[in-house]
Amino acid sequence: MSTSFQTTSVNNKVSEMAENLIGSEIIKLAGEVKAKMDQGEKIYNLTIGDFNPKIFLIPNELKNEIINAYQNGETNYPPANGIQELRDAVSKFLKNRAGLDYSANQILISGGARPLIYAVYQTIIDPQDKVLFPVPSWNNNHYTHLSRGQQIFVETTPENKFMPTAAELKPYISEATLLAVCSPLNPTGTTFTSEGLREICEMVLEENKRRGASKKPLYLLYDQIYWTLTFGNTVHVDPVSLCPEMKDYTIFIDGISKSFAATGVRVGWAFGPQRIIDKMKSILSHVGAWSPKAEQVATAKYLMNESAVDTYLTAFKNEVNQRLVAFYNGLKEIKNQGFQVDVIAPEAAIYLTVSFNLIGKTTSEGKILATTADVTAYLLDEAKIAIVPFNAFGASKDSTWYRISVGTSVLSEIDALFAQLKSALIKLK
Repeated sequence: MSTSFQTTSVNNKVSEMAENLIGSEIIKLAGEVKAKMDQGEKIYNLTIGDFNPKIFLIPNELKNEIINAYQNGETNYPPANGIQELRDAVSKFLKNRAGLDYSANQILISGGARPLIYAVYQTIIDPQDKVLFPVPSWNNNHYTHLSRGQQIFVETTPENKFMPTAAELKPYISEATLLAVCSPLNPTGTTFTSEGLREICEMVLEENKRRGASKKPLYLLYDQIYWTLTFGNTVHVDPVSLCPEMKDYTIFIDGISKSFAATGVRVGWAFGPQRIIDKMKSILSHVGAWSPKAEQVATAKYLMNESAVDTYLTAFKNEVNQRLVAFYNGLKEIKNQGFQVDVIAPEAAIYLTVSFNLIGKTTSEGKILATTADVTAYLLDEAKIAIVPFNAFGASKDSTWYRISVGTSVLSEIDALFAQLKSALIKLK
């Protein structure tokens, strides 16, 4: 006896939010790069906002404390807002190194910065509330979508090092519930000046006075995850130090991921107004986005070891800066030779901002580079260099600007990289 099964169509409808969520453009590019590398091609992969752990190790003292914590059985649930010892250590770290006075109860620990940013959006944004942010910037469009808000973005300019100005933001301030900014900025590696940030803070304060007590205030999300990685004469600035009244409206995002090359260790923290932090804690307690307890115990002990922190940061920043300067000098030299290349001097983080104005050029095979995507593909195929266009960070599709990340670059390979790049540029007509 045979049994036949009738095939029926399955209804797999999902929420509108999930249906329309856009995947990471950077991850898509990374997949293309990986495919080439898997085929044996030598690719200089400068796309990843991460560190090669064989080049940039986490602090040895931190690693040993993590091992000790696991050996001591620190493997159960941590408190929802993070262990007391770590919040105390972060409070002291912020006070001593940034002059920011926040108690342990105003600090929330999570598994890196991403859950904290998500929690800020979920805490502040109601459906259809508007989020104002500059582009290029990292992932604000996606977090706005996840929170079912509406995005208002302002495209910044190379003349201002791609940092937003009060004048650019002012036309939209009265509509916004959240203003999201980042300094040092991913993807540019540039920073706010004191004057520039103060003007934005004064504008926020003026807007909140106008709103009064009856309306939801305008909050500022200030992502400073790269703040310890400044170079040369660059000094990190923050809203609360510049304008103490901003303490009522500013939620900071921070952690060890970038400061200590510890992206995979997953220890981040937010700090800000007590009520906002408490609500973020409630949200993340349901999500379960805790940082592992052993890593929390280890980070608490490491941050209290001030001499070890100083020693590590000095060496680490020197290694990063060497790479940024090498790329900057190489690109300046190519520009001075007449190629359509431009670059902004590095200030902070692990990024360099570079322009390849090659649209309209013709390859040796006769193909016209008609779009930024064509230029990106040419640099990957011909120069074997993978970089991320600013349109992956929300900038216009015809932007000629790119992010270079030096976290995985090998110093001894940089000369060969530039020789290959120059050869690829020479072939264009």
